Amino acid sequence: MPGNFIQITCPDCENEQVVFEKAASEVSCAVCGHTLARPTGGLAAVEGEVTEVVESR
Repeated sequence: MPGNFIQITCPDCENEQVVFEKAASEVSCAVCGHTLARPTGGLAAVEGEVTEVVESR
């Protein structure tokens, strides 16, 4: 079950945060608390801009 880590820019505060693209739980921004990724059973639904694939497996 390989996956990538992606860097997401928060739409509210523009904080950049690294998230696993197959997140199994809801991921919130560490600065403002806005939800950045929601689990869907596969690839996470991302709210914000994906700026970079940090690690590809």
